Amino acid sequence: MKLSRDNLHEYQKYGVDFIINNPISALMLECGLGKTITTLTAVSDLMYDYFEISKVLIIAPLRVGLSVWKQECDKWEQLKYLRCSIAIGSADEREKALKADADIYIINRENVEWLVSSGHIDFDMVVIDELSSFKSHQSKRFKALRKVRPKFDRIVGLTGTPAPNGLIDLWAEINLLDMGERLGRYITGFRDEYFKPDKRNGAIVYSYKPLVNAEKRIYEKISDICISMKATDYIKMPERIDNIYEVEMNDKEMKLYRKLEKEMFLPFADGDIDAVNAASLSNKLLQLANGAVYDENQNVKKIHNRKLDALEDLIEASNGKSVLVYYGYKHDKDRIAEKFNIREIRTERDICDWNNGKIQIALAHPASCGHGLNLQRGGSTIIWFGLTWSLELYQQANARLYRQGQNNTVVVHHIVTKGTVDEDVMTALNDKDMGQASLMEAIKARMEGIYK
Repeated sequence: MKLSRDNLHEYQKYGVDFIINNPISALMLECGLGKTITTLTAVSDLMYDYFEISKVLIIAPLRVGLSVWKQECDKWEQLKYLRCSIAIGSADEREKALKADADIYIINRENVEWLVSSGHIDFDMVVIDELSSFKSHQSKRFKALRKVRPKFDRIVGLTGTPAPNGLIDLWAEINLLDMGERLGRYITGFRDEYFKPDKRNGAIVYSYKPLVNAEKRIYEKISDICISMKATDYIKMPERIDNIYEVEMNDKEMKLYRKLEKEMFLPFADGDIDAVNAASLSNKLLQLANGAVYDENQNVKKIHNRKLDALEDLIEASNGKSVLVYYGYKHDKDRIAEKFNIREIRTERDICDWNNGKIQIALAHPASCGHGLNLQRGGSTIIWFGLTWSLELYQQANARLYRQGQNNTVVVHHIVTKGTVDEDVMTALNDKDMGQASLMEAIKARMEGIYK
């Protein structure tokens, strides 16, 4: 039995009206609030009730584009007239899909540059699923889409993490929507207006920090085209418990860690571990905290099993319940697979089996299991074996289980190696989340009678 418009929550109906009434709009809705159905309902109304649009482009993460949008159309009665064509695959397959007779054309974000260069840009509405993936004004996908932005009458940006690395990310995202009307046409002007240099080396500036009242001023500038909602405000969510499971290296292992941290180099007989810069060093230290490191020849140097032992304890404590384990590096995955009977979440069959309780230990990388995948029916326990600096990946990965439709308390375990960069990552994630939370709060939609 299909769902109908009556099944929409009030906040989703508000979002539908917002898209219809605003040719430029950004829905900054937390994971699980139904950005997809909200947008598709607005598209259907604009196409078949208002006759304002006839051809829509949806730019989505690869796996979301392959399944989620089309599946949502099939689930809802009010979307039954929408015809979807998925332009993902080889160049020939994409060309064929773009020439098909349809209402909605779905492409993955990696092919935006190809789409623009091929001339297939005759759309009157564009939806960017995960607007934050266009946060870099220097990326090819941003430059390509920005070049043809004036050709689109309507545009919608969807994201649950509008400023994953701070307010500076907002310029490219908002510029893509309004072509510079609110935050300025150029990134340099935006920086000069709202930021001051933070970390620098002479004339070279590595990062910026907001000026006093910059947040408030930015929020005011963009509030007319943005609505923001937090899942905890608008839907009844189960409890979420975050747990730090601390492990500690022995003196010998910590000595290796400190040597690498200080000298950016660890000598081995068959291949050295060399960090050429600060970013590389952080990467190597994260690996070592996990228990193994790639050397200069891409061979794996195993240092310790502290996290593997902790993972075993956490799996045992789950008493047979399904757990979703996030890893950071391929050698993490390989070592986990050697020790446990795991299955990696990669295909639609994997997702289906997970949701049907057929997988006890699921393994996934946060970058490939982030946006849009619905895994909440299969379990309620997440274990972070390897941590990520990316707030966006972190939040999206957690939201695979902690989202609308989850009926159980969600437990998120973080295996943290004491005295290492792991602790810095956890601090950074918490600090970034505070900054983003203020953004979401500042432009949050305030409506009367919203279901809570």
